[in-house]
Amino acid sequence: MGCHFVNGECKNCQSDLPFSFTMAFQPIVDLSTSSVFAHEALVRGVNGESAWSVLSQVTPKDLYAFDQACRVRAIEMASQLGMTSKLSINFLPNAVYEPRACIRATLKVAERVGWSLNNLIFEITENEHVTDREHLCHIVEEYHEMGFTVALDDFGTGHANLDLLTVLTPHHLKLDRVLISGIGQDVRRQNLVRYVASMAKALNIGLVAEGVETLEEARWLYQQGIMRHQGYYYARPALEALPEVDPACISAVTAA
Repeated sequence: MGCHFVNGECKNCQSDLPFSFTMAFQPIVDLSTSSVFAHEALVRGVNGESAWSVLSQVTPKDLYAFDQACRVRAIEMASQLGMTSKLSINFLPNAVYEPRACIRATLKVAERVGWSLNNLIFEITENEHVTDREHLCHIVEEYHEMGFTVALDDFGTGHANLDLLTVLTPHHLKLDRVLISGIGQDVRRQNLVRYVASMAKALNIGLVAEGVETLEEARWLYQQGIMRHQGYYYARPALEALPEVDPACISAVTAA
């Protein structure tokens, strides 16, 4: 099922969902400026239930409407909360049939609330395998042209692996927690992340370390020049709120 247009609008993207959801937000810290670079919008149940509790209710029929609703909800809520950083939104590649058509709801809500398109980051989330790599490249190229920042989420695990970089040109790679856990003392992980960092530099791609939970992990990453971190060490996701990042947490890393 693709996009079905009526008066220039995609009706499949606007279908009502049979369930409710909301958003939590988690900061992405930039240690080079000691500030919050962006907040990632994370889907949650209306009472704070896990992302899985919501995603498990999404059927193939609802996929397109859900992807659009997440974008709209994230931008509306970020605006209501007075967010001044960039906003990072996950998107499902298999839910986008024609990028410029399927982005219309996003553009409308951004215009309505006064959200700058330059402050939007779209994270490619491959929870589902994308078989049409040519189409995925088309989405990324179109988003580039429209001025959006594109990140590849969960890099190093699942479907978000090295081979994607043979065809994609994201602005950022988000290193999965599996590469970061215990990295302060794990030589194997250290070597892998050093390799990825070197490759990313050669390809002019930025890095974000996900799942940073300890000061030791944060310090090691900082010492390698990986400045953008996301994880419990800095702040846990907050339901319908922007969590505070304790400046002491940043100082403890950068003073090392």
